[in-house]
Amino acid sequence: MNPVFRPVRELSAAVRARQVSPVALTETFLERLERLGPRYNAVVTLTRERALRQAREAERELAAGHWRGPLHGIPYGAKDLLAATGAPTTWGAAPLRTQTFDADATVIRRLEEAGAILVAKLAMVELAGGMGYRQPNASFTGPGISPWSADAWSGGSSSGSGSAVAAGLVPFAIGSETWGSILSPAANCGVTGFRPTYGRVSRHGAMALCWTLDKLGPLALTADDCGLVLAAIAGPDPHDPSAADRPFSYDAGDPTARRFRFGVLRGVADGAEPAVREAFARSLDTLAKVGTVEEITPAELPYEAVTRTILFAEAASAFEDMIESGAIAGLTAPEDHYTAYARDAILAKDYIKALRLRALVMREADRLLSRVDALVGPSRASVATPLDREFRTAAPVTGDVMGAIGNGAGLPAIAVPNGFSDAGLPTSLQFMGRAWEDNTILAAGRAWQAITDWHLKRPSVG
Repeated sequence: MNPVFRPVRELSAAVRARQVSPVALTETFLERLERLGPRYNAVVTLTRERALRQAREAERELAAGHWRGPLHGIPYGAKDLLAATGAPTTWGAAPLRTQTFDADATVIRRLEEAGAILVAKLAMVELAGGMGYRQPNASFTGPGISPWSADAWSGGSSSGSGSAVAAGLVPFAIGSETWGSILSPAANCGVTGFRPTYGRVSRHGAMALCWTLDKLGPLALTADDCGLVLAAIAGPDPHDPSAADRPFSYDAGDPTARRFRFGVLRGVADGAEPAVREAFARSLDTLAKVGTVEEITPAELPYEAVTRTILFAEAASAFEDMIESGAIAGLTAPEDHYTAYARDAILAKDYIKALRLRALVMREADRLLSRVDALVGPSRASVATPLDREFRTAAPVTGDVMGAIGNGAGLPAIAVPNGFSDAGLPTSLQFMGRAWEDNTILAAGRAWQAITDWHLKRPSVG
């Protein structure tokens, strides 16, 4: 079988039935990463030696009748802010291109325990955008490129994770999100990206950008793939006090057997590009096949200002040493050489005020979601940015109320493909739910993909 562009569940069945070997799978994806990865600036390091060792071990175990689960023998890539022994962990930053760690991140370890095979460390925006980048060329590996157009950005900050999945270089990848960094590349690259509830997945061994906002999650071809990966990486961790003691069991039941209640925030798509607005309007009509749709008016709160203040203040603290030493002058994007100093000047009283207001945001989010199973909206207000164009950085997406609420309150969300612009660039639909209702949001994504075929569209990559 040709394993490229196959969902994880399908690959898993073939591996378990001995129709394809983990070694052959691994060699296929290593070859694609090496040959096509540079086209999209998607790869920092191939972990060839480690991958082949893990693949041979998986093959021996499967031959002996020992099956670890649906990720056993499946290759994947990890955003290069996750520590993995035997390879640099660069955080996307030129000054750190030789940085190494002597232990794996918890997510990397859990995936190894599940039998998954790490084939690459994937490119990212330098320091996950913590210095305030304004354009796609903010990584020493070059701008992430969407497989849908050589002139389109793959999104950030999990740039390589999005483009690698979309180009069939890996079956799934791990990204991180502080504000938009999973949903953005999923949208720009036409794949599925899942942001778990804050605290669902341990961040031990991951670069910290913002301690109270950072989350790790999967990018894959389907919502079902994301559920399978989340089941492997979720759970408490003694090394990360923020990882909640809430065991997660993925519910892979038929999502179309239920009727969903969807809510739409008033004006959520008003500032979006025409292609995004049109795709969203069509999506609301389609969602009526699996549930009800009602408009909801949120309370007037400074959602974006609250989340932005927390992000900027914590990022300045997280990178204090680099800022004060002047090491940020070695970053790739010129604006990253100085923007951090403005963030470093945020007053403690303003940060504390933002934390107190976040409690109001969380209560309002819970009130909104008490009436529905999920809020829906565009994953991004625009299609992928041209590589030669700056974008506004006052917020990850202009007018991104759902992103501000969702990340400020730590809520789960999924981005799924829902159309294309006239230029052939993907658009994306977002479902966002209550804290700890990850299964509900995965089910909404699976229900959408059960009645549409946008997730089956593939770019021409060779």
